[in-house]
Amino acid sequence: MTVDGIAERARHQNFWFVACLALLLIQIAAEYLMGRVPICACGYVKLWEGGVNTSGNSQHLSDWYTPSHIIHGFLFYGLGHLILRRKPLAAKLLLALVIESAWELLENSPIIIDRYRTATIALDYYGDSILNSAMDTVFMCVGFFFARRAPVALTVAIAIFFEIFTGYIIRDNLTLNVVMLIWPVEAIKVWQGGG
Repeated sequence: MTVDGIAERARHQNFWFVACLALLLIQIAAEYLMGRVPICACGYVKLWEGGVNTSGNSQHLSDWYTPSHIIHGFLFYGLGHLILRRKPLAAKLLLALVIESAWELLENSPIIIDRYRTATIALDYYGDSILNSAMDTVFMCVGFFFARRAPVALTVAIAIFFEIFTGYIIRDNLTLNVVMLIWPVEAIKVWQGGG
């Protein structure tokens, strides 16, 4: 490959990464326009919020749902690898960001917030802070880049570990979250409530 070819490839790759950053900024701006709070209403930012049924959940940099977003990255890397095989890595990342950002906007819309509050045990859930939502997207990117480098078996093992561990600790995880949003099961809701 010539020097000009390498330079052209780098410019093309940079375009995709700039598009990825722009998409994250659009997500943040859209959530602001939706009336989401920038940070926790408590007025400070924590690295980790360990309480699940607390007012700080989904408000700080990370929480018990962070592993779910890392798993999103694993899944979206796999999807991008399957359908954008010949495209640059940043194009695959952009696809992942489109899906994650769309989910974050939908998750913080009244329809999904109300669904969480009626179909799950998240009775006091009022949506994510903008900071938490943006960090969910960043953690998806962490999972995406991890899946790119790690062996598939290791990625799958970590995803299973995250699901079992968070399921055991907080009685919730990505799988249960999806099930309870799409087809709520009363027995799961009772179990999640400590029954």
